[in-house]
Amino acid sequence: MCGIVGYIGDSQAAPILLDGLSKLEYRGYDSAGIAVYDGEHIQTQKSIGRLKVLSELTHDGATMPGTVGIGHTRWATHGAPSKENAHPHFNQDETIAVVHNGIIENYLKMKKYLEKKDYHFVSDTDTEVVAHLLDYYYKGDPIEAITKVMHRVEGSYALGIIFLEHPGVVYAVRKDSPLIVGHGKDGNLIASDVPAVLKYTRNVYFIQNEEIAVLTGESIAFYNVDGEEIQKESTTIDWDINAAEKAGYEHFMLKEMYEQPKTVRDTLNPRIKDGAVVIEELGMTDEEIRRIQRIHIVACGSAYHTGVTAKYVFEGMARIPVEVDLASEFRYRNPILQENDLVIIISQSGETADSLAALREAKSKGIKTLGIVNVVGSSIAREADTVMYTWAGPEIAVATTKAYSAQLIAEYLLAVKFAQVRGEITETEVASYLKDLQKLPQQIEMLLSNKERIQHFANRYISAKDVFFVGRGIDYAISMEGSLKLKEISYIHSEAYAAGELKHGTISLIEEGTLVAAVLTQEELYKKTISNIVELTSRGAFVLAVTTTGNTEIEKAADYVIYIPQTNRWFTNSLAIIPLQLFSYYVSVGKGCDVDKPRNLAKSVTVE
Repeated sequence: MCGIVGYIGDSQAAPILLDGLSKLEYRGYDSAGIAVYDGEHIQTQKSIGRLKVLSELTHDGATMPGTVGIGHTRWATHGAPSKENAHPHFNQDETIAVVHNGIIENYLKMKKYLEKKDYHFVSDTDTEVVAHLLDYYYKGDPIEAITKVMHRVEGSYALGIIFLEHPGVVYAVRKDSPLIVGHGKDGNLIASDVPAVLKYTRNVYFIQNEEIAVLTGESIAFYNVDGEEIQKESTTIDWDINAAEKAGYEHFMLKEMYEQPKTVRDTLNPRIKDGAVVIEELGMTDEEIRRIQRIHIVACGSAYHTGVTAKYVFEGMARIPVEVDLASEFRYRNPILQENDLVIIISQSGETADSLAALREAKSKGIKTLGIVNVVGSSIAREADTVMYTWAGPEIAVATTKAYSAQLIAEYLLAVKFAQVRGEITETEVASYLKDLQKLPQQIEMLLSNKERIQHFANRYISAKDVFFVGRGIDYAISMEGSLKLKEISYIHSEAYAAGELKHGTISLIEEGTLVAAVLTQEELYKKTISNIVELTSRGAFVLAVTTTGNTEIEKAADYVIYIPQTNRWFTNSLAIIPLQLFSYYVSVGKGCDVDKPRNLAKSVTVE
């Protein structure tokens, strides 16, 4: 949540700040603001709503001259969306400006302390505490003031700071909230994520916890929390510079759906060598894999749904017991973790607050952790014992598609690897699994090419009030993700149920014309799920079935059938989810919803 951009260099800062913030809109926000040093003062402009309002107020930055500045898109946590609560925030004399992403947990205590020192607050935010604390500790040395604030505040923060008395410097601070530094030819930048700086540089530094970055137009220096200078290595970002743009698609979500074949190939192909799964970054010996007694998969949202699928795959293929937890529940239920357990944390951003806390909970108990993440250098990637990257590239739309597909592939590969090492599958089975995995990109392309048929069907349900998704086994996991996609981007109430549970209360909600999406990809469960479908249609439901080619029996029970290609039963999620993604997308478009930025949602949930 929230986005930070800062710039210092030879160019005008405001247009760069606005452009960078536009690349971070996917993170979710309700207000925006920028601060620019104009040669005499730090000028600010803030607005409520979309970034275009701020751009119009400043004539795309032209009315705010200066080559040093910081900007912010805010997602309200402390205080309602308003100009007063929008960032940047000042100290009383307006000589220190601050932008902040995260939560200052002890801000009330600090606020009371500062009020006793005659500091006056003009906002309801926790961030203003930081501005006044900096003022309180500032005696001419910004680094000294910043380190003292770091020792006093509790919680998570990424900070961008400018001091009027040091107009040629931008300061950045990070603890448990993402922040990077970009080194460009015409100046240097800070940002919450890589897309904000790609237009200006590919050379970035990932700031780690409790580190300070000091940027001038020509140099970058780093310090630890004690104010001691440290050395850091830069990383070259090899994403296509157009990867964070729409490239002719109407929405980022549609573009990213069509990038799924490439995403699957990129995640899959480097890890299949000479007919075997080779995960070089796994860092686990065969003996360590054989010692695993239980796997705990911990994630949130769509990543959690991939974990539910992975439970069936790991248990069925590798015969390892698996527990799947929502990260927000895992950390508070005092989980029973044992010496030979493995905790897998799944997160697209690698910054999800609850998932990061679950990772730390596991590590505090001495349990081996593996992160499956998309963002290189993210907190989970750095803190997990080992990391497996999904290489999906930047995902801009809030509703995940390609990152979800990449996570599934990573989990399939792990399951095949573990099953082979533990002797649960034969070499012939390994070869068959890998052959089916390598077919998936082409099969996904075929399903995406069938979009017109799905679009036509979706147009019939733009005014739907309730939609239900049902399935058994892996099909239930697919249903969970299909339901989430529909509700999060179209705002239609939707629920997913294990098909066998319908008679335990849920079927009472079925009325004449109610749409039910039934997923049937597991051959051994066809007949049972078809029986559930008959129960639904007899009560007036209209049933959309997603099933595998050859299951023609379903046509006698369902009203509308979408077929997916044949693949191994463990991998069907990668195919069945495609028509459900398209269905949700076209319903949302038909309703006129903001597909890429659904209301009340953010791409990266970096606070509890």
